[in-house]
Amino acid sequence: MTVTEAPHVPVLKHEVLTRLNPQPDHWVVDATFGAGGHTEAFLDAGASVLAIDRDPSARARAARMNHPALRFASGDFRDLECLLHEHDIPAPHGILMDLGVSSMQLDEAERGFAFRHEGPLDMRMSSVGKSAADLVATSSEAELAAIIYRYGEERHSRRIARAIVAARAEAPILTTDRLDEVVRSAYPPGKRHDHPSRRTFQALRIAVNDELGALEEGLEAAGRVLALGGRIAVLSYHSLEDRIVKHFFKNASRLSADDKRPYVPTAEEIEANPRARSAKLRSAVKVTE
Repeated sequence: MTVTEAPHVPVLKHEVLTRLNPQPDHWVVDATFGAGGHTEAFLDAGASVLAIDRDPSARARAARMNHPALRFASGDFRDLECLLHEHDIPAPHGILMDLGVSSMQLDEAERGFAFRHEGPLDMRMSSVGKSAADLVATSSEAELAAIIYRYGEERHSRRIARAIVAARAEAPILTTDRLDEVVRSAYPPGKRHDHPSRRTFQALRIAVNDELGALEEGLEAAGRVLALGGRIAVLSYHSLEDRIVKHFFKNASRLSADDKRPYVPTAEEIEANPRARSAKLRSAVKVTE
């Protein structure tokens, strides 16, 4: 039975189900609920699900599912142990972490995630704390260059940081289209394989939400709380995330990685779901307490 129509297609749904193998007597944690597509698949398989998301709008989406085997927790997967305890959930047999920003969030111009949609320069997943506009306004040129280089792997980070500092001296950079304009103006001419603002926007989003720090803490927590024989699956969308997951699975004493190389989507899935284009799936099983 389908509990709801998810507004976006979940990435690598079949492969995630194969890896986690949810069963009617299992608890599964969907640590990044998003639009609920993966949660829906787990529920359809008969499992009970704890869905976690720090996006304030996610709770309403979970409530619309109206499923007796679904519980929702507002929070970050770095707080996985506390959230399981608060909701009286036993050791889960499966944990899914679908990283990054959801396509639904990218489509919401008012969230300020995307350079293709005009909106406030926000980028906060939880809608609290410093926004991207705050970061752009208060960071030094050297700090901005370091953020853009480290989290965006942008080779023109110094040029872009210099342009941002010069532009904000004339007027605050408060919108996505204004930042996009500044970044594009700083980019050298020539053939481009990608939009010039993509890496800068990615870098600011990761910094605003401390995504890599949360990932490292979330992975550690997952290794501790999984039931023996339970499995964790992680969907990442850029090399920074994938390197952290690969390193963790390789070195975690409690876990054994399923494969040395990540599973990547087929051409058919990418055609059906373009968001899957850059996805990499890694999974592991808990072999010892």
